[in-house]
Amino acid sequence: MFFSRRDTRVLTSALAGLAALGLAATAEAKVEGDTIILGAAISLTGKYATNGIHAQNGYEFAVKKINDAGGVKVGDKSYKLKVQYYDDESTPARGAQLAERLINQDGVKFMLGPYSSGLTKAIAPVTEKYKIPMVEAEGASRSLFTQGYKYLFAVLSTSEQYLASSIELAAEVAKGQGKDPSDVKIAMAFENDPFSLDVRAGVVDDAKKYGMQIVVDDKLPRDLSDMTSTLTKVKALNPDLLVVSGHSKGAATAGRQIQELQIQTPMIAMTHCEAADVVGKFGAGATEGLLCPTQWAETLSYSDPLMGTAAEYDVAFKKAYPEYQTVPYQTAQATAAVMVWADAFERAGQFDTEALRDALAATDMKTFYGGIKFSEAGNNVAKPMVLRQIQDGEYRVVAPSKWASSELRYPRKPKY
Repeated sequence: MFFSRRDTRVLTSALAGLAALGLAATAEAKVEGDTIILGAAISLTGKYATNGIHAQNGYEFAVKKINDAGGVKVGDKSYKLKVQYYDDESTPARGAQLAERLINQDGVKFMLGPYSSGLTKAIAPVTEKYKIPMVEAEGASRSLFTQGYKYLFAVLSTSEQYLASSIELAAEVAKGQGKDPSDVKIAMAFENDPFSLDVRAGVVDDAKKYGMQIVVDDKLPRDLSDMTSTLTKVKALNPDLLVVSGHSKGAATAGRQIQELQIQTPMIAMTHCEAADVVGKFGAGATEGLLCPTQWAETLSYSDPLMGTAAEYDVAFKKAYPEYQTVPYQTAQATAAVMVWADAFERAGQFDTEALRDALAATDMKTFYGGIKFSEAGNNVAKPMVLRQIQDGEYRVVAPSKWASSELRYPRKPKY
């Protein structure tokens, strides 16, 4: 059964309120009868609420699909899945507190991740301390995988890969025009948070390989609500490429102010286009030609027995959640995280957390979302990032070339 967003927020608030009053009864343990309980602190309010809800919807879609298909077989018994949620309010300290509650008060032994690298960084030490495996889908910061964690597994590609493909693409365009890639001028605007700074590091590393010139390098406040100063510099310096990362709020701010200031930069790449619904907010004309990195696209040739192809997942999810015109990759990867847990339960054949940790570490799956195989550090090494361009209001994969479904339109030609 699917809960509406409002129902889920009401339920979450009610549970949190009871806890605050000390009135919460003993909650669900790790397995109740024929139901396996997964736990998640997720952003249903606050700065990350948009993407937190995208992730929750992805979790719930997977749970329903798995349960409708007969559930998860552990040993000789079939079990249903259920996720117990708390609202972390987009606050790391609250996320860590709720992870402690899920583990110590609610008896949850199997965790799904929160939204964002910052929240994942807050929760990972808690799950690690208690040796509770966590499969996460929304924390891409590469620094998460340099801490030596043994119980953290991420289905998504790491953050330094997000906008690196735009540097590669800018180099290809320059060569195609008979220029040297070192002539390319780049303007950068990144929110001052762990995820975006890791994205920046990947861009800087790739730009250095080509000797490209970084003419603007702005770190912006975490409440990214104004980019006027950066965009004014962009207008004055005429870079060949503008790259932006600031989660959904940053993408919405950039989309709005790029339109207001009529920025004509021939190539603009930014994260979280789909999650921020920039086409819906600003129209096909104003967003024409924007480049948007994605962990997943419905045109890719991925498939699995449960979800079918990437395209079939896209259709089925939109049917279940008709408010979506484009399925954000945050939703698809959340679905994939639940599928990883289901696969691990079946291969482990038991509920011992150490056995499940080992099963997760040995994951090697082909899914509608792409390949999933974890390095020793816990990051997924079996799936690339791709780059989509907004063309006539549609998101079309243009890079890397072997995954492209459309040709790059260069220079971008917005209609402001």
